[in-house]
Amino acid sequence: MIRLNCFFQASEPEQYKDALRAAAWLADKSRKHAGCIAYDVFVSTTRADVFMICETWKDQDSLDKHSATADYKRYSKQMTDCGLLKIEKFEF
Repeated sequence: MIRLNCFFQASEPEQYKDALRAAAWLADKSRKHAGCIAYDVFVSTTRADVFMICETWKDQDSLDKHSATADYKRYSKQMTDCGLLKIEKFEF
């Protein structure tokens, strides 16, 4: 099993909403991908420019297939166009 914690920080305050909307759309699409165990977006209660995406995948193959989809490419680009995205990967 693979867990990704993806931390987003907006470059500008007005970009936060666009990035959060892209993250929510990506989460909705990704939960339907084969091998997705969980895919959630968490909004910070202490920082107005930060949110986190927490993904859990069955295995590396499932994650690789997800990362190759048009949905992933589109929405992850929208987020990175709005700010910084840092990804932590854990394997269980």
